[in-house]
Amino acid sequence: MDGGREGRGRRIVILAEGQFGEEGSKTARGVLRYGSDPVVAVIDSTRAGRTVADFMGPGPRYDGVPVVSGIGETLSLPEPPDSLLVGIAPAGGKLPDEWRTTILEALAAGMDVVSGLHVFLGDDPEFAAAARAQGARIEDLRRPPERMECAVGRAHLPGKQVILTVGTDCALGKMSVAIELAAAARREGRRALMLPTGQTGMMIEGWGVTIDRVAGDFIQGTMEWLTQEAERRADWIFVEGQGSLDHLAYSAVTLGLIHGTTPQAMVMVHQPGREWHIDWETAGEMARLKPLPEFIRLHERVAALVRPSKVVAVALNTSLAADEAAARSMIEQVAAETGLPTDDPFRFGGDRLFAAVRAALE
Repeated sequence: MDGGREGRGRRIVILAEGQFGEEGSKTARGVLRYGSDPVVAVIDSTRAGRTVADFMGPGPRYDGVPVVSGIGETLSLPEPPDSLLVGIAPAGGKLPDEWRTTILEALAAGMDVVSGLHVFLGDDPEFAAAARAQGARIEDLRRPPERMECAVGRAHLPGKQVILTVGTDCALGKMSVAIELAAAARREGRRALMLPTGQTGMMIEGWGVTIDRVAGDFIQGTMEWLTQEAERRADWIFVEGQGSLDHLAYSAVTLGLIHGTTPQAMVMVHQPGREWHIDWETAGEMARLKPLPEFIRLHERVAALVRPSKVVAVALNTSLAADEAAARSMIEQVAAETGLPTDDPFRFGGDRLFAAVRAALE
């Protein structure tokens, strides 16, 4: 689980070969946008010579960060990196063969390697030997905790509010919504945090568990344990959601989060204009997204099987909107369709949406 963000002090180069700026590089983009450690470069030989801002727009955390072709270029930077972070999460979390050379070059230069892949790089004999030779460390974030306990039905502590972000699909921004809502709560002077449940969240916050790597019997128990730890650290806990409840491949982890965290409230995350589960369009009708009001009611019924919970707000990803006016029109339409407070906390900030969540709970 690790302890938290403080004291890591890394200088990071992110490996995003062939995909930076695309959906597959959401780990890279999340760390660039929200991470506390400085990123000195992004590796993507197909986009080398440009900057991160060319793909992500301006941002104070990454303005001027170059996109380079390989490890060698990073070593000549004024402040070279001391850590390589694998910033792409391919389907199934496997390691593409073409990345081996880059990882070995990083280890040979004495860099630590941080990976969220399902394949554990530390168990690879070649990588392990290279790390030992240079005194480098390999950190596999998806390695599950040794703790193997089932849920016991723990109740939340008095005064603690647990809110889970759920979504109509993967790769929508459930983590970003949780981060933005926690930040909005802190601006109001409240003790709040985002509870990380995936590799990107762990890279940003420095603690948590990548829940999709935990054995099925222990998902709920692990989330119960993590929620207990979050309640020790804060009063408002925004749990990073995973997958979607109707996803033909990833529904199990969503169910485990709902029943493991037993949230007092949920925030539904949706992208207007997306009609199919991303990258699963060829699966036919089972991959078509459900109507939003029906999907909201489904989550409430599923939650109530263990402990009642309501979807109290909708967070939209309006990235498909042509401009701000179109985004606000999307927000108005979904608010009318669902009867729920609706906003895009990434585009417009999380203050209004947090106020709605707070009002629903308090």
